[in-house]
This record gives sequence, structure tokens and C-alpha cells, in this order.
Amino acid sequence: MTINLKNFLNDKRKMSKMGEFQELKQIDGVEISSISADLYGDGRDDLTLFYFKEGANYAMLNTTSSIVSETINWNEKSNKKSIKALLVNTKNANTFTGKQGLESLDEIAKNLSKTLTIKESKAADGVDEAVKIKDILFASTGVIGEKFPVDKINGSIQTLVDKLKEEQNKLIWMKIGSAIMTTDTKPKLAYEQFTAGNKIIRIAGIAKGSGMIAPNLATMLSFIFTDVDLPSNILRSLLKRSVSNSFNAITVDGDQSTNDMVGIFSTKKVKIGQNRNIADPIIQKFELALKKLTLNLAKQVVVDGEGAKKFVTIKVINAQSILSGKKIAFSVANSPLVKTAISGEDPNWGRVIMGIGKSGENIDKSKLTIKFGEFLVCEKGQISESYDEQKIKEYMEWDSVLIEINLNQGNDSFECYTCDFNKDYIDINTNYRN
Repeated sequence: MTINLKNFLNDKRKMSKMGEFQELKQIDGVEISSISADLYGDGRDDLTLFYFKEGANYAMLNTTSSIVSETINWNEKSNKKSIKALLVNTKNANTFTGKQGLESLDEIAKNLSKTLTIKESKAADGVDEAVKIKDILFASTGVIGEKFPVDKINGSIQTLVDKLKEEQNKLIWMKIGSAIMTTDTKPKLAYEQFTAGNKIIRIAGIAKGSGMIAPNLATMLSFIFTDVDLPSNILRSLLKRSVSNSFNAITVDGDQSTNDMVGIFSTKKVKIGQNRNIADPIIQKFELALKKLTLNLAKQVVVDGEGAKKFVTIKVINAQSILSGKKIAFSVANSPLVKTAISGEDPNWGRVIMGIGKSGENIDKSKLTIKFGEFLVCEKGQISESYDEQKIKEYMEWDSVLIEINLNQGNDSFECYTCDFNKDYIDINTNYRN
């Protein structure tokens, strides 16, 4: 499996700002491939398949939007706790595609299930069991409302299956991560592992997302794979807990997509015994690793926000409740005025005050303090006596900015992550369909 350089040669995209990618290791029990179905018309990879020969337990969380992709409708009709394949396409969201969009998935599922079944019948160590259409899940990302390219995808299924590989390394994961991108400038990869007795448990994840990013899973796809044998109910509980302070704690532009999903898949290769619950020490170690991985991926989404130059943390402390802190944090983080000030490296803390005020939460301004980094900007209802505009301007030049809001009204806190707004965001979105 070779890297498709066309994934990275779009001259409309900015250069990547990220450093070295993590070293992702082998997850036994999953075969992967990505190819070009020429959905973009430029030869870049745009179709990806994950195949679990022996099945995978899974859990999936989807967007809370009232309008969703036909892929989500398809997936939610499946009552299975174990699946065999996940097919992901980019360029087309398969949303507002009517009867054609849903029927296309049925047609593709029939083709893919037949092709995978034939593959296994020819393999020396193949599983002697047909792949059924309900064993297949879908994910789509791209433009809303355009006819779903069923013929191009169906015409690529045989090649996609033929190129499935059991072996994985960093370059292969990069290829897969790049194949699910839209306006992203780079693939988003993360990896964690820990030991349980004498066994190594591995977790690998990829994500895509750059614009139309807001809480409730933003416009992003993320797929996480582990080799430990965990049932679907445990996977779902752990996933819900992990996204609350990761994928549901990010925003680029405040817009929520119709296609968001994050899924976790267990290949069941590493056995840890049955009847384990959330309080079990091994499960707790897994949860810590999963939370670290999802936060890593979520931050990569923000860093790669459309046109973004700065990574911004909004930290609300000493709030009356976590919900109150979250509302205030996102009220500030989603403000175009705050985000453009940060882009312009202007320490206009009045815009932060505005964001706090419009949250709808009760605020005692005599208790409120705000810091930009380590610099105190206001306290006791007015500008701080130690305020130094020049020093704060110099701080605003950093590519990572922290705004701390201390409400001094309770003991709870919430931290969310966003980025700046600049002219590149406009350029990217005015040319999105071109």
C-alpha cells in the first residue's frame, strides 16, 4: 500500500502546521485499504474500507442534528452488536439525497458483501461465513445535497477489496487518514497502548475535520480501533465518557454537521476475561488511554481548523456547575469577534467580557477575573492595575493562546478548544465546491 501524493497536492490548501505524526502500530483483526474512486476528479484517495474478518464489537455516536446523512440512517437501522466492515467515502455527504441516497447504500452493501464473501471463500484461512449486508456500516463526508456517486463507488469495490492489507504501520495509517479528508490539510492520527498483566493492549484512531466544527460531534468523522475484547455496551459507555471533554469540547466555527460520527471497534483479539465492568482496573486503564487518544485527535481537528493560525484554549474555572462553565466557555469560543481579535493578535478583552455576558449565565462581575496566559487583564469589575498592554500583545503573537475565566462562584470547571478566524476561512468556504 503506497501513499497517494495527490492527497497532499491541492494548491487551495494551506501547508500543515503539525509536527511529527505518532507511530501507530498494528491492530490485529482489522484489514484496511484506501483508493481513488475519482470522486474529486483529481485522482486523490477518497474511498476507504475497514474489514473485520472475524467480526468486531462496536459502538457509534452520531450527530444530534435533526437532519442527518443517509449513512447515519442506514447505520441506526442495524441492531447488530458486531459488524464486518465499515466503508467511508469523502467528497459527498449523502445528505438530502432522498430515495437515491438510501437506495445507493443498499446497492453498494449488496456488492460489497458479495465481494467480501468471495474473497473469504478463496482464502486458505478464510472465515466460512457469508458477509451480510447488515454486517456493513457506512460513513460519508463532503458536500450536502448532491447526487450520491453510487456508480463510481460500486465500480471501485473490487479494487478496494483486492487491496485490503492486514499489516499496518505509520505510513499506511497516514494513507488511510488522508483518504477521509475534505478541507483538512493533513491526516489526524493517534495511538495509545498499555499493559494488562503480560498483555499489551493497543488503541489506534484517525479523524477528519476542519470546518463546520461545533459541539455534539462537530463536522467530523473519527474511527478508533482496539484489539482488546470488550462488549459493545462497555465500548459505548467508555466512548460517551471520552467524547464529553474531547470531541464535544471543540469548536471551529460553531456550525454543527449532518454527518458527524465517532465509532470504536474491538477486534476481540486480546482476551481479558468476561464479566468485567466499568469499575474494573483494566477497564479503567483502557478508559484513561481512550480519553487521552480522543483528546489528542480533537485538538488536532482544532489545530487544523480552516485557515487557522492559532490554537486557543478557553478555560472556565470556579463555576457554579460544569454545565454553566461549558456554556460560558463556548459562548466565548464561538464568538467571531473574539476569534478575529485573536487572529489580529489584539488583546481586546472586552470581547471576552461580551462573550461571557451573552452566555445567559448569572455572573457576579465583582468576582470575575480574566487572564490571557499568565497576564491578569481584569478583576473586581474593572481593568487590572497590573495590566500591561505591550506584554499581552507580545503574548498574543504566540501560536497557542490561553484565556482563563475565573468566575469565583463555585468549584466546577470546563475547558474547550477553538481557533482563530481569518481571511483564509472565507477563501476556503467560498471555494468549497470547486
